[in-house]
Amino acid sequence: MESDPQSSPVTFRPMELEDIPYVHALDVMSFSMPWSERSYRFELVENQNSICWVAQVTSPDDPSGVRAKIVGLIVIWAILDEAHVATIAVNPAYRGQGIGRRLLAIGLQAAYQRGARMAFLEVRRSNTVAQGLYQRFGFQVVNERLRYYQDNHEDALLMTLEQLQPEELLALAV
Repeated sequence: MESDPQSSPVTFRPMELEDIPYVHALDVMSFSMPWSERSYRFELVENQNSICWVAQVTSPDDPSGVRAKIVGLIVIWAILDEAHVATIAVNPAYRGQGIGRRLLAIGLQAAYQRGARMAFLEVRRSNTVAQGLYQRFGFQVVNERLRYYQDNHEDALLMTLEQLQPEELLALAV
């Protein structure tokens, strides 16, 4: 029996190798150009700049969490004083509950703890929902990357958050 997305408790934790098949399935569900399982393995095992988190729900009839379901993911690259949001996704059945907001806040907090003081990302021009989320954090469009996406040659908007504010990130994480 599928759990009710509105009543399942959501927890956030660092991604683990065992999560890769579930993370990849979520990526396939969310994007026309998903990352491969190998890419996620690289991020977890080889890329020391990578910050990888997941959101999971535990069924109320399984308090042990043995059958927890991955419903969100984020990968951020923290390089020197910059954080690059590489990918973020939430299962469509769980969207609109603040999971993406909390993942982004947690990921940016982790990047801040590693020394990042600003952040940037690319987002599809047509993805106004994601743009609204990023604007809530203070990201602003600073440029565009024409024909950036290989699947349909859609433009990407380059968005930047000039100053990570740890107090604001904490408030957005709850």
